[in-house]
Amino acid sequence: MFAASIQMSIEKYFQRLKRSHPEDAQTEASTSAALAAVTDRESHSEIDVDATGSSGRADTTESTTTTKHRGSGFNSEWLKMPEFKNWLYYTQHGMFCRMCRQHKPTAKKGPAKRAFVEFGAQIYRKDYLDRHITTEHHQESIKCQASLSSGISVMDSFEPTVVVEHEAVIGGFKCLYWLTKNEIAHHTNYSKLLGLAELLGCDYFRKLKIDKRNNYRSHRIIDDMLEILAEVVEEPILSDIRSSQAISLEVDESTDVSMSRQLDLHVRYLDKEGHVFNQFLDLVPIPDGKADTIVTAIKNVMLKKAIPTEKLYGLGTDGAAVMTGRVNGVAKQLTDSFPKIVSVACAAHRLALACKDSSNDVKYMATFRDHLQELYLYFRNSANRTATLKAASATLGVSDLKIKEVKDTRWLSQHRAIETLQRNLSAVLGALAEEAEMRRCPGAKGLYTFCATYRFVAAVCLQADVLPHLARLSKIFQKSNVNFLHIKEQVPVTIQSLKSIKEAAHTPLPGSFLSQLQQDLDDPQRLGAFNIKHEEERNRRGQDIKEMQREEQWARFQRDVIHPYITGLEKHLHRRFHELDILGAFSVLGPQSAVPQDNRDIANLQILARKFFPQHEKEVLQEWLSFKNHALIGAFKNKTQEELLSLLASEFDEWANLYPFLSLLASIALVIPISSVNCERDFSTMNRT
Repeated sequence: MFAASIQMSIEKYFQRLKRSHPEDAQTEASTSAALAAVTDRESHSEIDVDATGSSGRADTTESTTTTKHRGSGFNSEWLKMPEFKNWLYYTQHGMFCRMCRQHKPTAKKGPAKRAFVEFGAQIYRKDYLDRHITTEHHQESIKCQASLSSGISVMDSFEPTVVVEHEAVIGGFKCLYWLTKNEIAHHTNYSKLLGLAELLGCDYFRKLKIDKRNNYRSHRIIDDMLEILAEVVEEPILSDIRSSQAISLEVDESTDVSMSRQLDLHVRYLDKEGHVFNQFLDLVPIPDGKADTIVTAIKNVMLKKAIPTEKLYGLGTDGAAVMTGRVNGVAKQLTDSFPKIVSVACAAHRLALACKDSSNDVKYMATFRDHLQELYLYFRNSANRTATLKAASATLGVSDLKIKEVKDTRWLSQHRAIETLQRNLSAVLGALAEEAEMRRCPGAKGLYTFCATYRFVAAVCLQADVLPHLARLSKIFQKSNVNFLHIKEQVPVTIQSLKSIKEAAHTPLPGSFLSQLQQDLDDPQRLGAFNIKHEEERNRRGQDIKEMQREEQWARFQRDVIHPYITGLEKHLHRRFHELDILGAFSVLGPQSAVPQDNRDIANLQILARKFFPQHEKEVLQEWLSFKNHALIGAFKNKTQEELLSLLASEFDEWANLYPFLSLLASIALVIPISSVNCERDFSTMNRT
């Protein structure tokens, strides 16, 4: 066994050496000598038939008194037979095959420990020897021995084994890559996946099972393989990042399932064609959420991955105080270290805050939002209530529904909740009425009292008209390739759409949900069955109930809800998105620059030049004057601003040579992030895995 271990070590060592030095003749000669020494060492343990044949016969004969096999034990005549003499030898532990012991072919099927190879055969019959000759591993050993005899190197004789092992390792890496790509826990599922592959016929995975303890399935091996995979995947990406004209970062911090703080870094960069790419950069554990800690972690990642800091022009954050603090925030500290950085707070977060602030400004809309959440919690916490809701939806012939949750951290959650509620409001009111009347549930009665009112139904229709515009804007901000142009173009469109809803006054826009409000209230198949009243009917006891006409109710709703709510949305959107700061100066690189606009374009150009090229203001101005002519009558005519920026940023087009400063400005404009949604997606992936 010791000799076999040495032999296996030699084989593995030179197999590894062959991969790095395949033409090393001296290595092959040393290997042949080592194998010969192993064979000679084993041959000393064989019985010398000529000298000790009788004693060997006597020993085995004596042992046959206790064996169950027929015959007199080992027959020394077998060593003289042509079919056996080249490979058979006998020891006190049984019969062995010299060639199988030397070449140790892998057991593709059957037991891992084989007679004649891993242990001595003690069935002393000639037919048993004949059976060994026909085995697959013996035939493979004969081929290896024939290769040695014909002058082929040891390395080449082991080539089938090397190939099989190589395939097994590659297969293991592929299985691990599949697990990580599909966000499946690799430590617990890697071994199971290899087992499934073996069941499906991938026999070469058995090559990974060296023994019980060494089988390429431990957590340490999996982590090492994962690191190798990460390096292979990451290196070409880092190479592209380093060669980009401009780079920006998206940064955010959160906690994982173990409540440990993690800092996520996402990078934006350009290829040679001027196309923008977004890539995950790193996830760094940090001890606390202080600005100094975050800045240190960012600089360490940049240094570790050899990313040139002189090309860092943008920083996207979620707008939290620790990120945007004017005195000692992350953006302030990084700007002090890298003066050309432009810090931008996430547009998706700003939009969510604008919507929340506008709801809080109108007392009823804040209460309305709270009741949406209470409605979700009421049905979520009880299987019986959910069954009642499904039964009501089936009775009224509406779609099977599930009340959606409203959360501040889910930017589109209120839109989805309103969309579902508006479509199935009659079923929800029916379920609440049944719970309140049949089961005497006070919670259902309170919710029904609030929801079965004119103002609540009208508010649902109002939100159903308003929120799609805001949701569309939010989806645009959540795209991975979004840039400042989307703020510049889409926010004014959204504000104008909201103004149209507000200015419709007594005649809601055709096709809107508000225009169908009166019809739904009178339809007995929808809300007409619930006798929707105005909320003043539920005032204090003893007060006279004042009947209000629908026109009065609508006028009151316009005055108290529609106008202040939409006006608040316009105000907060304008406040959070109107001032683009330095981003607004990039409009000078658009097609409108060809139109004379007094001194505004010159001022914007000076802002950009002082920020990024403080020593080359004159050169930037000269390039821009020539660029204006191209935008007016030349190659840039009839191009959108995004197309212009891509053409200028492309290193393969002639414009990068004609306008080097404007080309870099275009690259900066494209990579500056206006949101941190990529970091949010990274955290979602982290929590899933």
